Amino acid sequence: MTATGADGSRRLRDVSRLPKAHLHLHFTGSMRHETLLELAERDGVVLPDSLVEDWPPQLSAADEKGWFRFQRLYDVARSVLRTPEDVRRLVLEAAEDDVRDGGRWLEIQVDPSGYAARFGGITAFTDLVLDCVRDATERTGLAIAAVVAANRTRHPLDARTLARLAAQYAGRGVVGFGLSNDERRGRTEDFEGAFRIARRADLMLVPHGGELRGPDHVRQCLDSLGAHRLGHGVRTVEDPALLERVVASGIALEVCPTSNVSLGVYSDLTSVPLPQLLAAGATVALGADDPLLFGSRLAGQYATMRAAHDLDDATLARLAEMSFEASCAPSDVVLAAKRDIAAWLA
Repeated sequence: MTATGADGSRRLRDVSRLPKAHLHLHFTGSMRHETLLELAERDGVVLPDSLVEDWPPQLSAADEKGWFRFQRLYDVARSVLRTPEDVRRLVLEAAEDDVRDGGRWLEIQVDPSGYAARFGGITAFTDLVLDCVRDATERTGLAIAAVVAANRTRHPLDARTLARLAAQYAGRGVVGFGLSNDERRGRTEDFEGAFRIARRADLMLVPHGGELRGPDHVRQCLDSLGAHRLGHGVRTVEDPALLERVVASGIALEVCPTSNVSLGVYSDLTSVPLPQLLAAGATVALGADDPLLFGSRLAGQYATMRAAHDLDDATLARLAEMSFEASCAPSDVVLAAKRDIAAWLA
């Protein structure tokens, strides 16, 4: 279903006005490019050309060296966050950007250990982030929660520490526990203990899987970690039996199209298998992943998938509905969003 103009021509509804939940957004990666440049200039941080005049950077994670280059850019960007005011600004601007894109609910993913040395430890930094989240919600109206994510390139005991931290804040601003960084590093099953801790705290379990590695890793995330949602998960489509299992289990997939292409998982946006996932009945929530490095925010994911796959507005509306169904948003937020999605489509 797509609206038509008075002359019978196809009229595309504005995707930025379509209510959405954003379930895959990394903390530093949410930073505005202009904010990165301003904070770097303030403190004399020399940025690589790929984060200045060549932005957004040309990336590929086809091999370990390519991922290292990606991670280096992320680490450089994180280094410009030096004060609590910088963190407050990042969270507020991320909220403002999501609101501009139709966002009603945001689950922002953060690894506190990456900021602990500068901000007084993982607990102090988590307190700071959650305070900034509350402030941003009050100022923008966007409901926001945090997902604490462990880094799979670090020791699994570090992940257990973060799982206990997440459990401590369950019901107080933290809604989930994840596992991020290069899927090809570390042994997924070694993180089972951390996810067991998070499960006992009734947190949403949202490990990355099925982007840089294929269906076998998706299966590991389900069997070893008990994933409720998968960060990416797009390569589940390569195994019909696994896809059927994912659909039957209601495992949602946080698909980030621009990220997939930028990192070389797919050659172009038309190759991102969103139609196949939808045809199989998968629950899909589109996410921006790291707008700072990929150059596209939340509404851009809907716009690019509409253009790449000629999606009609009813399909976009269904994607938006699924983003709320897969979220940890309170029921009143979900109901209001679905009402407004229907109004957008009417």
